[in-house]
Amino acid sequence: MPVFLHVGCGQNTKVRTTRAFNTPEWTELRLDIDPAVVPDIVGTMTDMRAVADASVDAIYSSHNIEHLYPHEVPLALAEFRRVLKPGGFAVVTCPDLQAVAELVAQDKLTQPAYQSPAGPISALDILYGHRPALAQGNLFMAHRTGFTLSSLMHAFNTSGFGGCAGLRQPPPMYALWVVAARQPVPEAALKELAAAHFP
Repeated sequence: MPVFLHVGCGQNTKVRTTRAFNTPEWTELRLDIDPAVVPDIVGTMTDMRAVADASVDAIYSSHNIEHLYPHEVPLALAEFRRVLKPGGFAVVTCPDLQAVAELVAQDKLTQPAYQSPAGPISALDILYGHRPALAQGNLFMAHRTGFTLSSLMHAFNTSGFGGCAGLRQPPPMYALWVVAARQPVPEAALKELAAAHFP
């Protein structure tokens, strides 16, 4: 049975990943920096030493990569590539700063952009981290970098991944999606992965 590593899982399980991962065919292995969410493995994106080389078939990471400093992004993607099996792939989603910048340009920095289970989310929250969570001392929630679709795909392409496909999920989601194959694959295979995992 294939295994996907759920990086930065928080309270979530595979039910809140992708349609393809949320099936009986996939086994979920949860990794998080916060022991309080009871992950299978406590670790960070930049140091997943508890995960063996070439040991997982896929990685899913939702709204985690923006918590890194810019210089840490290549370290995290190197770790992703290290733990993936040769035929493996990663699915990553994060905020779309191009869409958020449009809100800022319209002088809507602190107006609610959408409603989340945690309450209203503004452009300021998307840019720098969810303010109520930060105010409660959860500094893991701070955002230290950000991406447009082209810059996120460039990060994967320059980190040794064999190819990637991407999607801008329009407002009110304000999200980017990338699927990246560890080794070079035909474009048709990337499109098939994207169709299976993108919203």
